[in-house]
Amino acid sequence: MSHPAWPALSLAEWEPTYLTLHRWTQVAGKIKLRLAPWLNHWWHTTLAVSSDGLTTSAMPYRDRHLTLTFDFCAHRLVAHTSDDRSAELPLEPMTVADFYQRVLAMLARLEVDIEIWPVPVEVADTTPFTEDRIHASYDRAQVERFHRILLSTARVFAVHRGRFLGKSSPVHFFWGGFDLAVTRFSGRRNPSPPPAPVMREAYSHEVISHGFWPGGTWPIGGRRVDDAVFYAYAVPEPPGFRDAQVAPAVYSADFGEYMLPYRAVHEAADPAAMLLDFMESTYLAGARSAGWDIDGLRHPRPR
Repeated sequence: MSHPAWPALSLAEWEPTYLTLHRWTQVAGKIKLRLAPWLNHWWHTTLAVSSDGLTTSAMPYRDRHLTLTFDFCAHRLVAHTSDDRSAELPLEPMTVADFYQRVLAMLARLEVDIEIWPVPVEVADTTPFTEDRIHASYDRAQVERFHRILLSTARVFAVHRGRFLGKSSPVHFFWGGFDLAVTRFSGRRNPSPPPAPVMREAYSHEVISHGFWPGGTWPIGGRRVDDAVFYAYAVPEPPGFRDAQVAPAVYSADFGEYMLPYRAVHEAADPAAMLLDFMESTYLAGARSAGWDIDGLRHPRPR
């Protein structure tokens, strides 16, 4: 069944563009990391899905504000400042090194002077942006497909988020992992947070998280998923969580999470309903196993 809002996405076809775009978004993300005020769990660093693409939202810069937006409809990176100045860069095939230099030049035209650490993170190939002349693909049609999936997914994620009364993350895009995510919190601290400082901050409290990842090779251990997936995990993982019945999703011991192939959602009679059911069922599996106050955290008037 064909759903325009949930188009097919083949990793084999779009991976060259994906790997390039991943690094381009990291350039914008690192600028936000440098400029945005601190927010717990690194939420100040994320991008947001917009009607035209992905945006940093407003970032303070001296006595002004700056917004960077990847416009996947007109295929341009737009920089706009609060004193109504703007500049743009066409999104087209180019090396990461060229993109990085053009972004800095674009910002210089707006009198924005900023330095970032020019090395990608959460990828196997950490060639600095300034030296990367390997990743240089940009397929407009594939990017437009990806954007439509982000929009449809963000809508379902927002419905799921609205059913929860407790602390919840925004629906946001992590440029490190190149995934869209939303996270619920029990309110209790994680008794055994990860030792690495970045992960310790991210998982300082008990969470159940859901997301969409285009697939590919994960840098830790070289593990690979050959197509896009929706995922669900709990940190710390409670006993019994991995044994829940949430078909057609399966639990991946390698990744420590449930995975629902995007292809299954794309082919479903009601893709949004299938995704929401996956989110609700995996949340309940994790919450029950961990002893969360499910009734107390449920919104009395879900929509």
